[in-house]
Order: sequence, then structure tokens, then C-alpha cells
Amino acid sequence: MSKKHKKTNAMRLLDQAKIPYEEAIIPYRDGSFQPQAGKSSYKTLVARSHDHEIVVFVIPLDQELDLKQCARVINSKRVELVHVKELLGLTGYVRGGCSPLGMKKKYRTWYNDSCLDEDKIYVSAGERGKQIGLDPKALIEVTQGKVDHLIR
Repeated sequence: MSKKHKKTNAMRLLDQAKIPYEEAIIPYRDGSFQPQAGKSSYKTLVARSHDHEIVVFVIPLDQELDLKQCARVINSKRVELVHVKELLGLTGYVRGGCSPLGMKKKYRTWYNDSCLDEDKIYVSAGERGKQIGLDPKALIEVTQGKVDHLIR
């Protein structure tokens, strides 16, 4: 039998909500991930609006966030990503291990519309190199997220 891995807060939250997920270990080298072929990996980005509201965006790993579009989506003058030094204090997560689930506070969360084309997407489980794969509709529901086009 395989060695059992420690559950993260994100996993515990999914367990409590009775949402099935798959745990995946992703190699993390030189400050970046080596995504596995054939898996729809998404990254979680934390941003701040012009009025200092913290917002969360979940987009495909290989795509870039369109900050102007995100500002329109949240009805803000502008949006900028938070500095990596602020991430732990705001979310409880470090760079490379930020999950849309189980943050310190409940922030408004948006998912790129491409996630609805997938049966399963992979997001960080709350630790570097550990991901969870689940139905995107279930993820959106449990985080009370919204869907829009967020990438360039």
C-alpha cells in the first residue's frame, strides 16, 4: 500500500462538504511546477482592488491574468496582484501552495470560464507540490465562486 499523506485544510474542508477529490503530487523545482501532461492544472492568484478589497482568481496554470478584465469583472477601477510577502499573512498560504479553499478569511473568488469545459481540474491543496483534482462545479459551489473570462 502507498504511504498516506497528511491532509491539508483544503482537503479537510472538502471532506466536511462530502466532495470527492483526488490527491496528486506535483514536482516543484527551482520555484516552479512541472505540470503533469494531460492534467488541467489551475493556479490561484490573490489580488487587491483599488479600494483595497482582497479578491481571488483561479486560472489555468499556463495562462496570464488579464488585470483590466478582472477589474471590470469585480466593478473596480483597477486590480493588482498582492506582493508575495503579503500572501502568507492574507491567506495562510505561501507562494506555490495557495489554494482557493481554506484561506484565513473568505474572499470573493472568480474562476476562469475555461474550467467549466473540464470534468476535473487540479488546484493547489494548500502545500507546495500537492494538488487536489475535483469537479470544477463542486469547487465553485464550495467556495461560493463566480465564473468569468479572466485571461488574456
